[in-house]
Order: sequence, then C-alpha cells, then structure tokens
Amino acid sequence: MGQFLTPASVAQLMAGMFNRLDLPEISLLDAGARIGSLLAAFVAKVCQQRKHTSSLRVVAYEIDPFLIGYLHQTLELCKRECEDVGISFNYEIRETDFIEDAVRLLRVGLLNSAMPTAVNYATEFTHAILNPPYLKINAHSQVRELLRSIGLETSNLYTGFMAATAQLLKPSGEFVAITPRSFCNGPYFRDFRKMFLETMALQQVHLFESRQEAFSDDDVLQETIIIQATKQRQKSSNVIINTSFDANDDLFMSHSLPYTELVHPDDLEQFIHIIPDKISQQIVQRMELFTCTLKDLGLTVSTGRVVDFRAKDYLRTNPENNTVPLIYPLNLSNGYVEYPKITKKPQAIVHIKETANLLIQNEHYVLCKRFSSKEEKRRVVAVVYDANQFNYAYVGFENHLNYFHKNGRGLSITLARGLAVYLNSTLVDAFFRLFNGHTQVNATDLRKLKYPNLSQLLSLGTGIKEQFPSLREIDELIENQLLSMSNLSENNPIATKSRIDEALQILTQLGFPRGQLNERSALTLLALLNLKPTDSWQLAISPLMGITPMMDFMDQHYGKTYKPNTRETVRRQTVHQFLDAALIVANPDNLSRPIKYLLQAYQREKKQTS
Repeated sequence: MGQFLTPASVAQLMAGMFNRLDLPEISLLDAGARIGSLLAAFVAKVCQQRKHTSSLRVVAYEIDPFLIGYLHQTLELCKRECEDVGISFNYEIRETDFIEDAVRLLRVGLLNSAMPTAVNYATEFTHAILNPPYLKINAHSQVRELLRSIGLETSNLYTGFMAATAQLLKPSGEFVAITPRSFCNGPYFRDFRKMFLETMALQQVHLFESRQEAFSDDDVLQETIIIQATKQRQKSSNVIINTSFDANDDLFMSHSLPYTELVHPDDLEQFIHIIPDKISQQIVQRMELFTCTLKDLGLTVSTGRVVDFRAKDYLRTNPENNTVPLIYPLNLSNGYVEYPKITKKPQAIVHIKETANLLIQNEHYVLCKRFSSKEEKRRVVAVVYDANQFNYAYVGFENHLNYFHKNGRGLSITLARGLAVYLNSTLVDAFFRLFNGHTQVNATDLRKLKYPNLSQLLSLGTGIKEQFPSLREIDELIENQLLSMSNLSENNPIATKSRIDEALQILTQLGFPRGQLNERSALTLLALLNLKPTDSWQLAISPLMGITPMMDFMDQHYGKTYKPNTRETVRRQTVHQFLDAALIVANPDNLSRPIKYLLQAYQREKKQTS
C-alpha cells in the first residue's frame, strides 16, 4: 500500500514542530495512522504542556486490518495518558479509504457553505500529522479521478493525501508531514504546489543529512523532509530551515530564510527552494550570475532513446558487423566515454530499419547520468562523447542517459568540453543537490538549470584535450574564468564545501564508524585544527578548545549555525568518540578548568604528516 511505519524518533520530532498545543479544544487528523506512532507522539506532547487543553479529539484513518488492532491499543493508551492529566479524550478510527472519505466530506462542505446555519464538518481539524503512503497512481484509476474532483492532478498518492488533509483543516490549522522531497520541484507536482501553497503558509522545514536514516528499517532511499505549515493565505516573512543528521540527532543546524527566497513570487512553477545555511545561500548567489537557458544557447537535452528491454532482440554483447555502439552510464569514465567495456550489459545494437529511430548520428555530444543517490560523491556526472573516437556513422544512447545536442545534431568538440566542465563543477553539483530531492537527474531538471553564455563555455573548453581535468582543476577553471571578476561575497562556498569533504575523507581513512562520518564530525575536526576553508593544511594548529568555541568557529568560518542548546550533542556524539579513538585528549595540562580538547600528539606528528 506504499506505507512505511514511522520510527518513534521521527514521530517525536514531528510532534515537537507544532506551535499551538494549548488551544481549549484540539482536533487531530491522522490520515494514515497505521499503529498510531504519530498520534501517540502528538498526544504525549499535548500532555506535557504546562497549560493543558481541556478537550482532545483524534480521528485516525487506517484500512489495513492487521494494523487496526494495534491502533486501538495505542489510542486506549493515549486516552489513559490524557485522563491522568485531566484532558477529555475521545477518538474515532475510520476504517475507510482516506481519499474517498475526504472527497465526500469536502463535497458535503461545499454544499453546506451555501447554507449559513449549517455546520461545516468538512473542516473540523485544528491539527494534522501525516506520514502519507508513497505510491504512484495510474492516470485512469479511481483515486486519480477523486483527486481531480477536488482540483488536484497528481501522479503520486502522497501529494493526494497532503492536499486532502490540508483542505480538511480549519483556518489557522497546523499541518506537519514527513514526505519525499520530490514535490518541491519538477513538473509532476506543479499542480500540487500551486494548490498547497495557495492555502498553506510554510513555517518550518526539517532536512536530514542522511537519506537512509529516517526510515532505515525499510531501506527507504528517497530523500525525505518534514514540513510544518499553517492554513492561511498570509505568508510569514521568514521560514525556519532546520537540518540534522537523522531524527535521533538533537544537534540542529538552524537557518532563517525569507519566504520570498523559499518560493519566488514570480515563479510560475512555484518551486520550493530549501536553502539550509549561509554556504548554500552563497552557492545560489554564484549561480545567479549565469543567466542563459539551453534555448538561449541553441541547445537542448533529451533522454537516451534505447530502452534495452524493449530492444533486446537487437542488442549484442560485443560489436559485430552491422552494429553500432550502445552507450550505457557504466561507459562514462573520467570525462569521456570508455568503449567497449567488459560488462554484462550489451555494448552494441544492430543498425537496421527497425532500430533507425533509436539511433543518432555519430557526432560530438555531452552525456549525463540520469540516476544517482544522495550518498554518491557526485549527483551530476557528465562526460564528452567524442565522435572522433568511434568509426561509426551512428550511435545509440541508453535510456538511463541524457544527451545534450543542437536540434538533433552534435556540438563542436570545444563546446562539448566546456559544457561538460561546467556540469561537472562542484558549484553545479552543490546547487543541484539543494533543489533536487529525488534520485534522478531528469532532462527537465537540466533544462531548468542556468548556464554560462556561449563564449564562456567555449573559453572553458578551449584548454581541454584528451585528458579531462580533475575536480580541483575544474573548480579552479570555474572560479578563475567565470567568477573572478564578479562582485561576490568574500567567502568561497566551493572552498568551504571542499574542505568539509576533505575532513570527512580523513575521518573515513582513520576508520571512524558511520555515526561519526557526517558534517558535524568534519566541522569538529576542522575547529580543533583551527583550519579555515582557504587555509593550506600545513597551516593547521592544535589549540585547546572547548565546545562553545568549536561551535562559534563552525558558524564564523563555515556558515553552519547550530542551535545554542545543542552543544551537548557535539560533546556526546562526536567529541566523546574522538576521545575514545585517542584522536584528541581532554585538558592535557591537567589544569582545573572547564574541559578543553587538544588533538592527540599533534605537534609530534605534524612535521611528518604535513
């Protein structure tokens, strides 16, 4: 059914995001309750308030008969908890499809709206908490038709649940949901964004550094976020963006973002731009210097035409007579195409009348992978397809590739190299990760990207030969050729991001477990070395430093502002592990004062390691 049970840590985090839990009467909607983890966390939070509500009503939807028994038990426990603190509690489990019932209620509400004395039971909820099912829905299915009847065209059930839940809220009602991030951009969810943002005002967004941890028991790789919104047309001046490694991590990085930067007022697509920190803002600032679209450049990007399972009768393991190359993502290597390659994938396709429409002329192109994961080092991976390396008239690009072309024909080799350099830059990769929450790099995403002008791309490509530049060399080219004359802030976000990545690599090589291989640990190491983003590693020193100065260092030099009350997490989840691994020592001079830390044996090893 596309359902994933909510871990307790996630449920507690979500319940803590509500602002108005002291209303005299609270009515809560849980549209996909399962065993009741979310509503239980909400009830616990209400019971902990100094000023208690007098009445709490819960409506829980669940259609899985196996889970309903557990849901009854959870709600009975909630009732007992409320009685202990003097809150009147009642609940209703609706064993019916939520979308069907929501549409029915909303239709009744529309009828009642014409009758001034009628009670509108459709919008009866002051609060809603939601972990909606994640499931694609067929264009001709009943649920698709039901959603169309309330004005929503969408391809996934989770946005249907979100839209219907929002419509069932009272004015000023609060909404907290954990969902895939994919609704924030792309054409598939345009209608949903317009509907949701018209009636709901986003107040908070919570991001997770790790895609895997929020639903680790279910191996969910979709990037998830938590949003908190209020049912009102008036938007807040700012939205709070919080980030943590996972739901168990109480070290929150917090960033206040103007609403107009989150959703640009003149953006017809209503993309939601989630910018979590100062470094990300600087990345956006740099990308705004590039104003060209692919159309301006006379280029376009398309998805590879060969869907291998549909063309399997024409595929060959190795090149033969009457075949042409078939290029897969695995052929992309070090900026160019490695062909043929020893692999289980076929490396050739027969060139006959039946395959003619699957092939394109053997000319220069730029190829880009369509699929990657957040944990991969690069989200955007592009290479040059150099036609001079292939003695064929045509070539086939497999469907998991995008290819850049000019009206169906190739590019000049210089332009192809310049475009590939730009796409492979840390700047583009970091920008893309900010606004792309799904696992794909679609042609649509690449069309939305802004590019340098034609002369700048040609200039980038002029010095590139058979040896494609390294990432460090690419970033230097971007900085020196495209950004050096720009009026930018002093801080260089690419240097900052690269330095954090380098610190992470060191912790990995030192053998730290996955729990410490995160941005928090990398920043702690850099603080203990007093190493700023543009400093050479040889300039590292080892000052005695406490937790608060470490966090001040992260804020001042790396733009990472953590909530002041989370410093204990740095001590508990990073510094203690550094102590256990003998990477650092506490108060090495044995003086009686608040604990400060020093990198173990740093001075002795510095000369060798530098």
